[in-house]
Order: sequence, then structure tokens, then C-alpha cells
Amino acid sequence: MPERTDRITVIGAGLAGCEAAHIIASFGIDVDLYEMKPARKSPAHKSDLFAELVCSNSLRAAAITNAVGLLKEELRRLGSLIMEAADKAEVPAGGALAVDRDEFSSYITESIKNDPHIHVLTEEVTSIPRDRMVIVATGPLTDGDLYDDIMRLTGNLDLHFFDAAAPIVSADSIDMNKAFRQSRYGKGGNDYINCPMNEEEYKAFYNAIISADKADVHGFDKINVFEGCMPIEVMASRGEDTMRFGPLKPVGLVDPNTGKEPYACLQLRQDDRASSMYNLVGFQTRLKFPEQRRVFGMIPGLENAEYLRYGVMHRNTYINSPKLLNPDYSMRDYPDIYFAGQITGVEGYIESAASGFMAGLNAALRVLGIKPEVQLNDETVIGAMAAYVSDVSVTKFVPMNANFGIVATMPGRFKGKTAKQDKNTAIAERSLARIDAFCDIIKKEHLN
Repeated sequence: MPERTDRITVIGAGLAGCEAAHIIASFGIDVDLYEMKPARKSPAHKSDLFAELVCSNSLRAAAITNAVGLLKEELRRLGSLIMEAADKAEVPAGGALAVDRDEFSSYITESIKNDPHIHVLTEEVTSIPRDRMVIVATGPLTDGDLYDDIMRLTGNLDLHFFDAAAPIVSADSIDMNKAFRQSRYGKGGNDYINCPMNEEEYKAFYNAIISADKADVHGFDKINVFEGCMPIEVMASRGEDTMRFGPLKPVGLVDPNTGKEPYACLQLRQDDRASSMYNLVGFQTRLKFPEQRRVFGMIPGLENAEYLRYGVMHRNTYINSPKLLNPDYSMRDYPDIYFAGQITGVEGYIESAASGFMAGLNAALRVLGIKPEVQLNDETVIGAMAAYVSDVSVTKFVPMNANFGIVATMPGRFKGKTAKQDKNTAIAERSLARIDAFCDIIKKEHLN
């Protein structure tokens, strides 16, 4: 294949930016990838590596009968760098795909830096170039001059929500005389550490958390909290039993010390390959650090926990994509400018990577002049997300995780106890058939 002279600029080396750069480079097109780290980091970022996982290390459900699980398989078949890294960095997590976050980011960083078609520039971008094709993948923590430029470009249609990260504790500081290893319903082996609570312990914990001191987060009381990452104290404020139907639900678990289902139970998920770190599942929080030690220390097994990272909260910014973007993630008014990642209103690691893949793919195909006969439409999860963020009929736009509700309906009637499973399986089969046909077309066109 002859060398090309076209170049595409990608701003931001998070999951979306790395995915976009990788797919563009795979077509032999040169990429200028701008990343402000390590010179400057946002308040939520700690590592110098690309594609840093700021919140959880879980990429959520693995099965293709779940929308995010199907999205992962779609990306695998499309040649996703993010999924390649995730599969290599996988750690036990029951029915979910979780990764060693440093191993995951290191793999992506090395892949990007060693790609001859990707030129990495470690400098901060303060405005979006208007004279070239560019993909803006700066993430939901975009601020400063670049934020101001994006607001000018988008007509000041700025939107926000709050996101949070859960604490991480040292594995050897968990009291395993009180905690036990088990996966819910026995799925995936004994991948989780469980901290059971009886009714008295749970009610004492509930009363402590609703009265605990919280960190002052500017604007928190005026702006939406993303439901998928709701702080545990906000959840508790909705009622005494709300946590027991959320992250502290005991169903599917049996405490070996009592032989019974606990009244409530906190699960901790392995966070690294060495099993030395565990995160508190669903315990995103804005409690002050001393309060996290005190209140979470009331949970049996965590009395003397060593915190390797406390829970934190930050404001996320996303644009009003349905009024601004085409289904290929380019701007309607500025077709050479694409947006990708959480700044578009897709929510979640894999969703962010998928939008980066689509933005990069569409930009590359446009440069090459390829219009494939088979489109990644809403019969696929990746196409359905693109359709959602560009749907002009959406009047109240909110961040969205991958879900089957946005995917094209499946013809036919599904009956019986397995109806939902059968329907989701049929959706997955239809999706993957379209993905495979798309890949065949692209390979054929690209070779020609």
C-alpha cells in the first residue's frame, strides 16, 4: 500500500482519542495526536499513561446478551485497540470484564507510541484548529481556553453532570475473618470479597453516612448527578433501604459464617493483576477523606482498611450532541471537526472508546473516499449510540450508557421464561452478522 500524505489531528489520548488514532493509522493515514499529560493533568488524572481509567477498573458485563457486552464483541471484530488491551489485562470479575488498570493503559500507550503513523505531541491545545480535519476527544474534564473555544464553537450549549470514583483499599488490610470470597449466584468463581452486615450494623452505617461531612464540590446542588455513578451518600438520602437494592444488595450471596444471606453486603472487586488492591463496588462518594475512613470503617471487614485511593467527585462536561453532530460524529456546521468520547454524551469506558472508533473510522473513510455498502446502523450497538447522540428529535439530552432500548427492534415474538434471553441473543446475532459484513466490505475496498 502506498504511503499517504493526508493527516488527521486527534486531540486527547484517552480511550476515545487512542481508539480514533489507532483506527485512522491502520488505514495508513498519518495522525497528529495531542496529549497534555504529563505536563498538565486534570484533578481526576494521576497517571502519565494514555487511556487512563479514572474511575472503576470494570468495563462491565461480558456476555453478548447484555448491550455493553455485545458492544465489546462488536469492537473486537472491528479491530479495537481498547478491547485488545482489555483482553490482555483482564483480571477476575465474575460475569464482568475488569482489568489491571496500569497494565491496560501501558499496553495502549506503547501501541500508540510505537505506531509509525502516529505522531504524539505532548502539549496542551488551547483552541480547535479550523484548517484541517480534527477529532476532539478531550474528555468530560475539558477546561480552560479549550473549553471556552468549544463553547464558542457550539454556541455555548454547554451541559454538565457530576461523576464520582470509588475508594480503593489494600487487600491485606481487609479482615478476612469477617469478609468472605464469593461471586453473586456463584458466577465466575470466588472473584469478589464480600463484607456482610446484619440489620443492626446496616442501620448504624446508614445513619452515619447520611449525616457524614461531605466535600464541597462547586455547583453540585444545581447540576445533575449521572445515575450510573451516583454517590453512595446521595443514594442513601433516598431512603433507608435504597442501598440494599443497589450496591449493598445481598441477593445471590451466602455468608459462610452464618450459612444465610446477609441483611446487606458490600462487594470489593480486584483492581490489579497482583490482587493487592480492591475497589469498593458502587461506593462512589464525595465524603471528606477522614469521613470515608470513619464511615466505611463501620462495615465489617473494613475496620482497619488502608486506603490506596479515596473516593472523589468531579464535574463532567458534555455538548448538546443532537443539535450539533451528524451520525458520523462530525459537526453539522463544521464537517471537518469531529467529537468523540464522553464529551459527546456517551457514558462509560467502552461507549467512549466506541465513539472514538466511529469518529476515527468515519474520518479515515472520508479521506479515502470509501462509502461502504453496509453501514453500522442502529441494528448494532455502536451504530445505535451514534444515532442517539445525533437524533434531532431528542429534546432533553442526557448521558447514555449502551442499552438495548436504543437498538432497532427485533422482528418476531419471543415467548416463555427465556423470552428476554432469546430476544437479546437474536439481536446479538443480527448485530454481529452486520459487523462481519461491514468488515468484509472495508477490507475489499481498502485492498482495492
